[in-house]
Amino acid sequence: MSSTFPPEPFREIIQEIATLLKDRKETISVAETAAGGLISAFLLSYPGASGYYKGGLTLYTLESRIAFAGWTQETLKDYKGPNPEVVAGLAEHTRKTLDSTYTVSESGTAGPTGGTTRNRTPGYVALAVASEKGTVTREVETGLGADREANMVRFAVEGLRLVRDVIKGAGKL
Repeated sequence: MSSTFPPEPFREIIQEIATLLKDRKETISVAETAAGGLISAFLLSYPGASGYYKGGLTLYTLESRIAFAGWTQETLKDYKGPNPEVVAGLAEHTRKTLDSTYTVSESGTAGPTGGTTRNRTPGYVALAVASEKGTVTREVETGLGADREANMVRFAVEGLRLVRDVIKGAGKL
C-alpha cells in the first residue's frame, strides 16, 4: 500500500532539500504559525530526517511566541500581524536556540476569515530562512481565497521552496 503523505506533488522538493542537507551535513529547524506544523511534517516524512532535522515549533498563538520565541510584552505593542520582520525574528531566534544551519519560518493568514490589510487577507504569507550568512524573506499571496486547508499546504510548500532556494544559493541575502 502506498502512502498518501506527503502528497505526491511535494515529494520531489522534500527529497531535494533532504538530500542537500544530508550531503552537506547541514541541519534545519522550523518556526511556523499558520502552516500548523506541515513544514515539519513534510521534512520529517523523508527517511533519515534525524540526521538533518533539529526541531520545530508551531507558534500559532501570541502566548506561544512569548513562551518559546523570545517575544515580550514590548514586542506585542507593535504587532500588526504577519510580515517579513516578524518571520525573520522567529527564524533567527529559533536558529540560534536550536543551533541549526538553517531555520525556516512562516506566518500568514490562512482564512477563512481575515482582515482588511494585505497581510491579514486570507492567502497572504510571509516567509523567512535564517542562516549564518543572513536572513532571506519572501512574501506570497496564494490566490486561494478563504480555503484554509489549501492555504496551509501552500504556505508550507512556499516555505520549502524558499529553503531550497537559500540552500542552493538562489535566495537573495
